[in-house]
Amino acid sequence: MHRRRFLELSLGLSALPLLARSAWAATPPAMPGMDHGEHAGHDMAAMAGDKAAVTLPEGRPLPQLVRLANRGGVGSVKAELVAAPLEVKLAPGRKPTTFWAYNGSVPGPLIEAYEGDTVEIAFTNRLAQPTTIHWHGMPVPAEQDGNPHDPVLPGASRRYRFTLPKGSAGTYWYHPHPHGYTGQQAYMGLAGAFIVRRRDDPLARLPEQLLILSDLKLDADGSIAANSMADRHDGREGQFVLVNGALRPTLALAEGERQRWRIWNATSARILKIALPAHEVYLVGTDGGAIAAPRRIEYLLLSPGERAELVVTGRFNAGKTPGLVALPYSRGKAMHPEQDKVLPLMTLTRQGRRASAPLPARLAEVPALPAPAVKRRVEFSENMADPKAMFLINGKTYDMARIDFEGKVGQVEEWEIVGNAHMDHPFHLHGTQFQVVARTEDGQWRDEPFRAWHDVVNVAAGESVRLRFRQDLPGLRMFHCHILEHEDQGMMGQLLVRA
Repeated sequence: MHRRRFLELSLGLSALPLLARSAWAATPPAMPGMDHGEHAGHDMAAMAGDKAAVTLPEGRPLPQLVRLANRGGVGSVKAELVAAPLEVKLAPGRKPTTFWAYNGSVPGPLIEAYEGDTVEIAFTNRLAQPTTIHWHGMPVPAEQDGNPHDPVLPGASRRYRFTLPKGSAGTYWYHPHPHGYTGQQAYMGLAGAFIVRRRDDPLARLPEQLLILSDLKLDADGSIAANSMADRHDGREGQFVLVNGALRPTLALAEGERQRWRIWNATSARILKIALPAHEVYLVGTDGGAIAAPRRIEYLLLSPGERAELVVTGRFNAGKTPGLVALPYSRGKAMHPEQDKVLPLMTLTRQGRRASAPLPARLAEVPALPAPAVKRRVEFSENMADPKAMFLINGKTYDMARIDFEGKVGQVEEWEIVGNAHMDHPFHLHGTQFQVVARTEDGQWRDEPFRAWHDVVNVAAGESVRLRFRQDLPGLRMFHCHILEHEDQGMMGQLLVRA
């Protein structure tokens, strides 16, 4: 097996031991299950004490993502992924922390492909829980999408295989999707980036930075904390927000230099209002790829599961924070405090001056979807009176045996996603990308200012979003809230797409 980096653990450590194949082959220890009742005593006062007791080093250089070794030739990606426990010593004097990792790396290894490539991933589950790999946002056949109906049992293997169609270039990711286990497996470390590239990419010459944003919640002894009742209600947020597994890393940027940034919100529940106050920032792409033309932005709201592409030009304007930050944002939490202060995520250091070519005026064609053949209403709601069914879609909790909607291949649908709730709920649809047509603001409908391809959109409390999509492949597709604790507790439905 080739040598692998872990966490880098730029979590503060400058280097970590390398994992040998024998460690992968070991029988996995018993892992905590999803019995939420056993975690009920984990109250906020205890967590406050835990937070005060735990520290991590910070300020190391931004770690680069491990790239998945490709054994395929031109037009083919052939590789292996193994999900297994991984022990990492985060700091001297502490016991090792157990993560769950793909190929011994947290975040998981980066997968890169081009439009038209065939992807074949041999996956082995060395956890003590069933799991899947969901190819989040990608147009893959339903039976290859890692849905809850296709679990890979402990000790078992399966092969995922799909071909990436033309027009699918974008910034994607992969993570588990077994019902009831998704949140835990994600916060234990199972997630990785997947980039599908265009061969005629107009931004290909820009230096590229890949930034995976994630939460880490530790107990006082350095172990990954179980979810509390408050986490189940609000969605889990850790006391550390990491970038590529590092706490507040540093990145060099020259004044006048343009860099292309791909950013993933891989947190369980944290909505990040990201900004670079001292620099010039253009939005150039969303979940499903490039937008038509660059758009100057001051901040970007990135909900869990969402991705974006930015072009950042170093300006280092005097009197403004030079790094990447998350601005205050209230998402309607009831049992945890809201983020009411600016949260630093990454420091940018000035490294000389450098001239860059201007941005292209046009990036891609994003044709509008035609008028819908079908319209549907999807309502997110909450029922705190019933602990077994707190999070609902159209008044129902998820049932794997129930089909909520039936659609047809190639048929354009328009869905109105209604936030009849006291907190934000990011909506995610499997199998395709959608266009946001309009959304309400203070109760008034407003057209979306530009077209873009999404597979996640935040639905604010009391607001609604209207979107259109077309499913081009038949099969069963999930739609759900991408706050993973809410998804696990039933805020999910099923669309059966017929040929």
